[in-house]
Amino acid sequence: MDFGHQDSVPAPGSFDKSRVLNVKPIRTLVPVFPSSNPSSSANPQGGAPFVCVSPSGPYPSGVAPLYPFFVSPESQRLSEQNAQPQVGQRVPTGPISTAVPINSFRTPTGATNGDFGSSQRKNKGGEEDDYADMNEFDVEDGAGDGGRKRKSGKKGRKPKGAVGTPSNVNPEAVANDIFKSINPLVFDVLSQPEGSRDSVVYTLLVYEVLRRKLGQAEETAKDIAGAKRPDLKAGALMLTKGIRANSKKNIGPVRGVEIGDIFYFRIELCLVGLHAPSMAGIDYIGTKISQEEEPLAVSIVSSGGYEDNVEDGDVLIYTGQGGASKEKGASDQKLERGNLALEKSMHRGNDVRVIRGLTDLAHPTGKVYVYDGLYKIQNTWVEKAKNGFNVFKYKLVRCPGQPAAYMIWKSIQQWTEKNVPRTGVILPDLTSSAEKLPVCLVNDVDNEKGPAYFTYSPTLKNLKPIAPIESSAGCSCVGGCQPGSYNCPCMQINGGFLPYSAMGILWDLKSVVYECGSSCQCPPTCRSRVSQGGLKIRLEVFRTKDKGWGLRSWDSIRAGTFICEYAGEVIDNARVEELVGENEDDYIFDSTRIYQQLDVFPSDTEAPKIPYPLYITAKNEGNVARFMNHSCSPNVLWRPVVRGNKNESDLHVAFYAIRHIPPLVELTYDYGIVLSLKPGQKKKKCLCGSVKCRGYFC
Repeated sequence: MDFGHQDSVPAPGSFDKSRVLNVKPIRTLVPVFPSSNPSSSANPQGGAPFVCVSPSGPYPSGVAPLYPFFVSPESQRLSEQNAQPQVGQRVPTGPISTAVPINSFRTPTGATNGDFGSSQRKNKGGEEDDYADMNEFDVEDGAGDGGRKRKSGKKGRKPKGAVGTPSNVNPEAVANDIFKSINPLVFDVLSQPEGSRDSVVYTLLVYEVLRRKLGQAEETAKDIAGAKRPDLKAGALMLTKGIRANSKKNIGPVRGVEIGDIFYFRIELCLVGLHAPSMAGIDYIGTKISQEEEPLAVSIVSSGGYEDNVEDGDVLIYTGQGGASKEKGASDQKLERGNLALEKSMHRGNDVRVIRGLTDLAHPTGKVYVYDGLYKIQNTWVEKAKNGFNVFKYKLVRCPGQPAAYMIWKSIQQWTEKNVPRTGVILPDLTSSAEKLPVCLVNDVDNEKGPAYFTYSPTLKNLKPIAPIESSAGCSCVGGCQPGSYNCPCMQINGGFLPYSAMGILWDLKSVVYECGSSCQCPPTCRSRVSQGGLKIRLEVFRTKDKGWGLRSWDSIRAGTFICEYAGEVIDNARVEELVGENEDDYIFDSTRIYQQLDVFPSDTEAPKIPYPLYITAKNEGNVARFMNHSCSPNVLWRPVVRGNKNESDLHVAFYAIRHIPPLVELTYDYGIVLSLKPGQKKKKCLCGSVKCRGYFC
């Protein structure tokens, strides 16, 4: 596909833009409530103009309610992107009984780098709210985890506590239950006028828990015939209740958002303040120059909707917005709204945040959005698109001195698709084909040639199997367990739900995960066997600067994704004490330790209630999990997984991503604390480098 090239940039002044453009002034918002003299102006962001009212009503005449914003049919028609009708359902419009008061978090009222008056509106508390213009939702993120049509299974009597029909799934009630379980200290962080890394992390974690819980409830309620979009419902509910970070737009960096951070839904960009419009590719604010206001761009999303040239890691040729991208209804783009903002930003020289949308390799119909840092607009011109109409082109150049982000993805792509040599490779496959995917062994730090010898084994070995605590006859779901199959014993033991989504994401943070096992008739592809299929992401063991060997991934990892299990040999407590006394406990997993839980949901993520103490040594035999280092602020957590087996107890330890993890970021989990040290056991100095580091682990 021809995206245009850098050498197509015309010389300045070589054309007259007035010949092809119809410049119009920036338009203003419709008033909050209709009056006798309503304004006919529109939203300068390019989205549909809308009327903002209290979530509990009353609704102005002719306005269709949609949490958290309300768009009239006529306004929807005027959407800048000429969007197709939304696939997903709208959030129910009844009043919310909130555990957290709506707009309970302070929104700064002061302008940052100038506020474009028409781009703001008042929230319920009368404060200006830059991010209230999220009136369109992006369908390119793909359906949520509950968004695929399911094959019906046999239905029996519904277990106690299981949801019924979609009409019984109340998103507000689900949200309130989750919000009530949030640590009050989290709200203190989110209420601060300025954002922080904690506020961003907390916001995204709350969003993930809510989105997955809504998806789980909706898919179990009934076979799904269309996209439910729990991602949109979760985002709308959080915005309504004011649970977000960085509610004020600004030019330049966003507090708490780091270059290289990844997102799987456009609404996540809005929740953390990185990019407000959930559909438009250009976000901007207004600034007062002399006596006039003019727009300046703050961020753009380049995700393949237009003919952008994204091949160069430090240069982006970005296509402006407007004019239908398809032949039907196509037209010349106009120098207005976002296009005008980019033009003004080129002359003013302000930084513009760039988010690149890339294909999600694990789920090719979806996207991963990578924050690539700050760029400056170097040039702009007009050229004809493939459909024959004029479009704007903007050349953006990445500001020097920033950490690599998009280029990391490009490097990995070259290693895999173009066979470009990987620097520091010791072994191309540490597993010797024991895993379906190779695990590269890399050292580009020092001269160490590899870890101490061990035998790679992808499975857990129990030389002294014990009888199962509960007898399990297994399920008879020959084609695989399906949502709503209430006669399935594997679903019943999980509270009436499947443990994983259709995309293999762990639905919730319960202390024990029950999977199908050897007693079940379902196939290996069953959704209740996610942890049994071996590695599904490309991992590498690498040499760290000060912590020995570590583990990281070539692929981006979505929150809730299964990473690996802890393989090795199951031992008893006596053997543990013996190894500890010999100072050979570096590769022992001890389930009896005290594990620090997620501080956002202290009540819902209590220490895993493992059925019986489990000790695993991976010193002589193990898998990639033995290389995962400790961190006091980990991005991975473990959960006990019980697999259905009527002959013997089948208990395993599985690791899941707490949050989205970018490629080549070290994977870490909390090793836990021993309250009373065993003879010969000593505390070890922690080198995790986290701001919350407790200084040691043992």
